[in-house]
Amino acid sequence: MKLVTTTSPTSPSGTGSPVPGRTISTITPSFLKILIEKAAELGKDISSIKHAFVGAEALPPSLRQMFIDKGMTCLQSYGTADLGTIAYESEAIQGMTVDEGVIVEIVRPGTGDPVPEGDVGEVVVTSFNRAYPLIRFGTGDMSAVLAGPSPCGRTNMRIKGWMGRADQRTKVRGMFVDPEQIAEISKKHPGLGRLRLVIDWVSQADVMTLKVEAPSPSPDLEKALGGTIRTVCKVGGKVEFASPGSLPNDGKVIDDVRKYT
Repeated sequence: MKLVTTTSPTSPSGTGSPVPGRTISTITPSFLKILIEKAAELGKDISSIKHAFVGAEALPPSLRQMFIDKGMTCLQSYGTADLGTIAYESEAIQGMTVDEGVIVEIVRPGTGDPVPEGDVGEVVVTSFNRAYPLIRFGTGDMSAVLAGPSPCGRTNMRIKGWMGRADQRTKVRGMFVDPEQIAEISKKHPGLGRLRLVIDWVSQADVMTLKVEAPSPSPDLEKALGGTIRTVCKVGGKVEFASPGSLPNDGKVIDDVRKYT
């Protein structure tokens, strides 16, 4: 078995030929795709690559299937430049097992408050690496905790993997609106469920609608929330009530759906 870390889809000689002889390749998914396509273009045999361990970017299911169709197993890891590996897949391919060297929390974007197990939120990591310790480092990435141990036998916490970015700050009518403000609105009105601010472009103007899971909606609550929106966000918005548990569990606090036509 030969383990090689790949940083380029071509050989060191610069000839443009894929490097032969690998059985395992650690690489970004996009570079592996380039390698496969380049090999096909040049008529090179890369069937010796039986296993791919990918990372540093998203792995779409279609791309994983492409590698599988080429006779490779394909597993991925998740990490950052500051922390190194945070979690990794096993042969079960059911979420990612958190590395034993870090502590992972999933929190509500803009608050730092842990979300219930299964809810989507921002990945926050603590590392006690003596050379470079990090306490509650916000990665800016979204994920969720998977319940129970992995079918492969690993017993550490599992996460679903990378599910997008937490940074949802945007500008409405010249004013920045961010998840911290939505969290502040929620704190001023205890007892509410999820809140989701939808921003649209209607009749050549920005329109903000705060969708609110409320167990007891009322005109008075709608009026109070409208006032809080204007106070906190410095721009007005409508309020739309939703039944508890009906808003998407995707970690998104601000949903910008504007399409300029």
